[in-house]
Amino acid sequence: MGGGCENSSAPRAEGEAWAGSPCDERLCSSLPLPALIPVTALCLGLFLVGVAGNVLTLLVLRRCRELKSTTNLYLGSMALSDLLILLGLPFDLYRLWRSRPWIFGQLLCRLSYYLAEACTYCTILHITALTVERYLAICFPLKAKVVITKRRVKAVIGALWAFALLSAGPFFFLVGVEQRDNQTDFSRECRLTPLATESGLLGIMLWVTTSYFILPVLCLNVLYGLIGRALWRSKVRPQGPSAALREKGHRQTIRILAVVVLAFIICWLPFHVGRIIFINTQDTSTMLFSQYFNIFALQLFYLSACINPILYNLISKKYRAAVYKLLLPRRSGKRAFSATRDTGGYTETSASIKKEYITPF
Repeated sequence: MGGGCENSSAPRAEGEAWAGSPCDERLCSSLPLPALIPVTALCLGLFLVGVAGNVLTLLVLRRCRELKSTTNLYLGSMALSDLLILLGLPFDLYRLWRSRPWIFGQLLCRLSYYLAEACTYCTILHITALTVERYLAICFPLKAKVVITKRRVKAVIGALWAFALLSAGPFFFLVGVEQRDNQTDFSRECRLTPLATESGLLGIMLWVTTSYFILPVLCLNVLYGLIGRALWRSKVRPQGPSAALREKGHRQTIRILAVVVLAFIICWLPFHVGRIIFINTQDTSTMLFSQYFNIFALQLFYLSACINPILYNLISKKYRAAVYKLLLPRRSGKRAFSATRDTGGYTETSASIKKEYITPF
């Protein structure tokens, strides 16, 4: 689920309005106003940066021929997933300021939870599948040339989306528009349904979500250990020019993926810790701590959805060049002509582009 305004460790509507703040038709906030304003400002900043960055990533990967690789198919799909997560942020901000009444209807209430949860699953599945692909390309390069094709990768991506959407399905029915009393429309909230709280399904789904984090992280650690060992062995063996170029491409890709995985763990670990705290909370003081902790986790959750384009731009020269070419096509053309003239007619060969499974960035 998307972090949650009132309580990111469980469906968001489970949170109550802040005890010391007014709760009327103009304002029914989940935080005191001095905390609400900076949190809102940060969320808006993350929304703008994240939407712009992920849209730019999709455009760059679609239009730049140099970046059309199997690895970048995964990264493009992840950008779409992050974009869908960010589209739920305005609803979170609405809940921060007005936990009730909910004015967007039953469908958007359920859909906002469902899509955030499904895209969360989808992102970690993509990262895991992409790491498996890199493992095959580095440890079994000959087999990877045959097995890893764009057509098969597209099929894998479709399967990952289908599995994520299916496994998040119960969340569509865990929340709904409920009224605290039957007399006023003001009491309408997008919150947990009685089915979720009484059947124990909520607790089961929260542990399923946590396992979606823990198991892939363990798998990633094993894969990166095997990849690191393979790269170390190739370093100590005699190499020709092509092998050295291939190893350099592998190291560049692994460096980017390792940073993406590290950012993912840092941003999402508090989110899952907060959920565990919430489902084991009984007393008021711990609930108060949980509410503040999960507001912090909310910021990191949305940071994870906007940080990848920033990381690509910082690490990958190819990505920076592609963005520059997309945004400033005339200047990039002049820049390329100048570089060719200054280097005595040097131009990038098509051979480096053809080895896309080796050097996608």
